[in-house]
Amino acid sequence: MARNEGVYKRPDSGHWWINATLPNGKRIRQSSGTADRADAEAYLAKLKLDAYRETHFGIKPERTWQEAVIRYLELKRTLKSFSDVQRICRHLDRYLGDASLRQINGDLIWSVVQGELKKGNKPATVNRYLATVRSLLRMARDEWQWIDTMPKIRLLPGEVERDRWLTREEADRLIRACPPHLAALVRFALATGCRASEIKGLEWNRVDLSRGTAWLNHTKNGTPRGVPLNEDAIEVLEELLGQHPRFCFTYQGKAIAWELTNSAWHAALAAAGIQDFRFHDLRHTWASWHRQAGTSCDELKDLGGWKSRVMVDRYAKYATEHLAVAASRIQRLRDENVVNLVTFSSRPKEKRA
Repeated sequence: MARNEGVYKRPDSGHWWINATLPNGKRIRQSSGTADRADAEAYLAKLKLDAYRETHFGIKPERTWQEAVIRYLELKRTLKSFSDVQRICRHLDRYLGDASLRQINGDLIWSVVQGELKKGNKPATVNRYLATVRSLLRMARDEWQWIDTMPKIRLLPGEVERDRWLTREEADRLIRACPPHLAALVRFALATGCRASEIKGLEWNRVDLSRGTAWLNHTKNGTPRGVPLNEDAIEVLEELLGQHPRFCFTYQGKAIAWELTNSAWHAALAAAGIQDFRFHDLRHTWASWHRQAGTSCDELKDLGGWKSRVMVDRYAKYATEHLAVAASRIQRLRDENVVNLVTFSSRPKEKRA
């Protein structure tokens, strides 16, 4: 028997449920999210009113910041940095939690900036919050069609870009100071630019030493990619053959399940005389070495698995080969027998008698 339209109770739920056909023809069967019948009926009335206004007047229903956050987090759930996204959205709730998406304007964004700066946060921290708001609003506008416009959100100036990488000599010192299992991780990171999580999760069935290739299925952006292995990377893996049936990098016969920036890491840094250096900075070192060796930004983007050039362009400053000719234009002449034609041609001609 067909259920009558309206709100109803289900034996397996404490909430009232909705069964209705909206004015736009859409059929809905969903929880009202409340155990109060009056609230459930009011919610159904709002859904019908929003659908009517959208159908007949082109007015989109009001959507809240919290509704948008729920969908946004669901889409970001597969990211390695999902916990950070959750933390940022939870933090923003104190500023935007009661607002609808249409109410988020320049003044409300400014309240986020002012509130965070007053707490002593640096521009880099505030920019993480602003970037998340901008990303969510763009998705609500361009993909979900929940809003037609959004405020222009500019990131704060003054953010200092981290520029920490090792010289070859420093890298050798660090490797010598590391215990064997950590030295293997460091050497592989410097040879491939892989992230810590990618290295820890690398399995032998995804490595082909004869072809010099590894395939990563757990990457930061969720996109599997192939990694070409140079001789340094192959040498590391050959040394680890037979130590574990599944994982390439292990410690005392077990897979590495902890963060690599631990006491062993800090002890190795101290022994090598290296300060202010994180394991992820090995990836920055690898990218910097590549650019200094002449690898193009497009090649580096593919090698490192970046989806766009934005992150790669930060390393452009390390390559100067294309400016060598320009730099030589004002250098002093080393051969005194060579006539400086520019100087010669610029001398005033002597007047004939």
